[in-house]
Amino acid sequence: MDCNVRPESMIRITTPELAEAFIAEQIELLRKQIGDKKVLLALSGGVDSSVVAALLIKAVGKQLVCVHVNHGLLRKGEPEQVIDVFRNQMDANLIYVDAVDRFLDKLAGVADPEAKRKIIGAEFIRVFEEEARKLDGIEFLGQGTIYPDILESDGVKAHHNVGGLPEDLQFELVEPVKLLYKDEVRVVGKALGLPDGMVYRQPFPGPGLGVRCTGAITRDRLEAVRESDAILREEFANAGLQGQIWQYFTSVPDYRATGIRDGKRAYDWPVIIRAVNSVDATSATVPELDWALLKKITDRILAEVPGVCRVLYELSPKPISTIEWE
Repeated sequence: MDCNVRPESMIRITTPELAEAFIAEQIELLRKQIGDKKVLLALSGGVDSSVVAALLIKAVGKQLVCVHVNHGLLRKGEPEQVIDVFRNQMDANLIYVDAVDRFLDKLAGVADPEAKRKIIGAEFIRVFEEEARKLDGIEFLGQGTIYPDILESDGVKAHHNVGGLPEDLQFELVEPVKLLYKDEVRVVGKALGLPDGMVYRQPFPGPGLGVRCTGAITRDRLEAVRESDAILREEFANAGLQGQIWQYFTSVPDYRATGIRDGKRAYDWPVIIRAVNSVDATSATVPELDWALLKKITDRILAEVPGVCRVLYELSPKPISTIEWE
């Protein structure tokens, strides 16, 4: 039987008990596959890579080397969370790479969305390759491949950007959750003790905030996206909407609008709030948010985020629009 095909008889992991049984089985299989060798993992902090990291830590401990690359396009607090959870709480062998300037310098002046994606993906591969070449004894590459990735992309986990490593880095793949669906991965993550902020993390594009800072990315506008997004997530959580709405975020487009600041005309950015409900991202509807909540979010963004003079709520469903702006 093809090891990349989920058996029809495979029981869906829906309870903590089933998750514990899966974890025990995978620990045994991982130890058998890896032996006394080392495993390298690109740890983004997303659900899939975090669950794989936690599984590998339980199975082989310090034989796992996690590399977390901060490219400057993550949401507020995410790099700090990765370090706290994996290095401080799980005692993982974690390498943190601050590549913010490197990525943003490469992206300066690049407005085309596809060009931005290619730069981010290619630079990630280069950074990851550089870190891999510094290490000795690595024979395995851990990946957060899940079953929809296999169905949609023939097994290539493109958004982790490690598929383009040079051929001389002949790593054997370790993919312990490759036959699981996303909801099952979350159940396993919860059983492994990962925090809810990781387990129930919203879908996040591979290029990160790079596609929510539309057009050519500037550092000040990128910070406006990051800060407004943090306010939105905080207020949605306070309103009890975390887990109730499928995805929500802010975008800051590459144009300015007229405003008034300190009694004078100002030309600042608009912040666009996007919230959608979906099952599989092929279609999406827009929820009707409470007006008082929208007003509170608006007031906070206008008061706390520099360079912003307007807040808008997007009403477009998918289709005809897409979920992300780029």
